Amino acid sequence: MKIIKQNFIIRAKPEEVFQALTNPLTIELWSGYPAQMEASEGFEFSIFEGNISGKNLKIIPGRQLVQEWYFGDGGEQSVVTINLTPLKNRTKVELVHTNVPDAVYEEFEEGWRRYYWGAIIGFYK
Repeated sequence: MKIIKQNFIIRAKPEEVFQALTNPLTIELWSGYPAQMEASEGFEFSIFEGNISGKNLKIIPGRQLVQEWYFGDGGEQSVVTINLTPLKNRTKVELVHTNVPDAVYEEFEEGWRRYYWGAIIGFYK
């Protein structure tokens, strides 16, 4: 199991970035896919046509999102922690994704960078 750590600056306020992570209509706008998401702890979500699914573990609006991501093998929990820090009219995003299976590490690392954060950064340009 591996850990993915990434940092980005997004040209939007933390509250806006949080909406991009938790509002199903906003997720659909930047991802191009319908989303089942709610900004509440315990909500089981599905985005990217079910390619990403899991449960929201901790929600601090505008500041933090902690999720468990599901994998078919029933192994250790894969936990995603996203922290948002205000920087004037921008947001510093810190991602830590723990317990990423070795077999999908490179795919997930690129997926986060290109398809997840890349799409959100492009959405707020």
